[in-house]
Amino acid sequence: MLLSRSRPLYRFTFNGWISTSPSIRKFTNTPSSIRVLEETYPTDDYTNLTPSILSKLSRRLHAQKGHPISTLRSLVESHFPDFSHLSSLSPVVTPYQNFDSLSFPADHPGRAKTDSYYINKNAMLRTHTSAHEVEIFSRGIERWLLTADVYRRDEIDASHYPVFHQMEGAKIFDTDASSIERVERECQLLERQLAASNIAIEDVQHMSETNPAQTSHDMRSSEVTAKNLKLCLNSLLYKLFAGVAGATKDDPLRVRWIEAYFPFTSPSFEVEVFFRGKWLEILGCGVVLQSTLDRAGVANKMGWAFGLGLERIAMILYSIPDIRLFWSEDARFLSQFTHGKIDAFKPYSRYPPSHRDISFWKSSSDMHDNDLYDVIRDVAGDLVEDVAIIDRFTHQKTQRHSLTVRVIYRSFDRSLVNEEVNVLQNRVVSRLRERLGVEIR
Repeated sequence: MLLSRSRPLYRFTFNGWISTSPSIRKFTNTPSSIRVLEETYPTDDYTNLTPSILSKLSRRLHAQKGHPISTLRSLVESHFPDFSHLSSLSPVVTPYQNFDSLSFPADHPGRAKTDSYYINKNAMLRTHTSAHEVEIFSRGIERWLLTADVYRRDEIDASHYPVFHQMEGAKIFDTDASSIERVERECQLLERQLAASNIAIEDVQHMSETNPAQTSHDMRSSEVTAKNLKLCLNSLLYKLFAGVAGATKDDPLRVRWIEAYFPFTSPSFEVEVFFRGKWLEILGCGVVLQSTLDRAGVANKMGWAFGLGLERIAMILYSIPDIRLFWSEDARFLSQFTHGKIDAFKPYSRYPPSHRDISFWKSSSDMHDNDLYDVIRDVAGDLVEDVAIIDRFTHQKTQRHSLTVRVIYRSFDRSLVNEEVNVLQNRVVSRLRERLGVEIR
């Protein structure tokens, strides 16, 4: 949840491929149904799942002991020992769960088929862990951490992948005077602990005109909730980063809070850490909208929630240069890591890249760039390191749209020979014609 991906926070089989755009569907073979987690779903104009995405659903990297994603999950869970730790919720949700239950605006871009993966108009793969907030709160669970794989259509490069892992934490409590006083005492304890730590915090006001408290919350409760959120997360960030950064009294870990906007919290914040010479965005958080708690049947509560991307933090802490590596099954990658420890990744290969360009006329003006990325990923999988659109052109007379795309192929395991790359490139071109109806220039 609460994660602004800096270009971003999850079995079954399916042999067909369906474009997101109705105008492009005529170029595809559309099965009438697909089977997802032992359930059969009819397809429709919303269906846009691809084989490469479906192949990832059973991997569950956060449950593979020793994997960096799993270790990072364990470290966060150990910081919240009295929270319920959840990790097995189905990735299939309804658009209502993913968007409406969290008060997403009707025109929010995340709802678009170009951004999200739909099974059909009534079912989709979650785009964030917040899709389960109402469900978990309605069970009466007041403190919880949820780890899950999440899915968003995305570009192709070293830091973006259409599947990634999020952890969401949430805490709610009663709003009577004694409960608020109990949270205040907890805040005092956390303040003393942080005062004795090698951490320097650049804070912002808990609430402001541009980052307001909710009208249904009284000022004292809002202040205490936001303060408790900040203290809990400052403490978590110190646990994750201080040791690796070598924080000292003279060179403390630097944490910076920034006002933010999310559809499902107010006030809202993003948090950055100064690490290895630069400010890095780590997580998003805020005070949970009362409407969310009302929908969960806990209208007499209030609280906070945060969401962080595990790949983003693991790439920083482990010095992993390419997000594709997390999906590697090569022993040279996996054997480097011990569960519970953060050790810097040691590159075991750096084979040369091989690039190929493709120029084509688009079949339709509403063909989205993500359609292109999905086709290329389906053909070449993780042998594709990067896809960049290096030229866009519109013919003045015909108004036809042309793209030139540069595809960079590189393997972690071996050198790719020209003949192999040529075969991949020819398959990519063939699939682009077949699935998107493009005309190669």
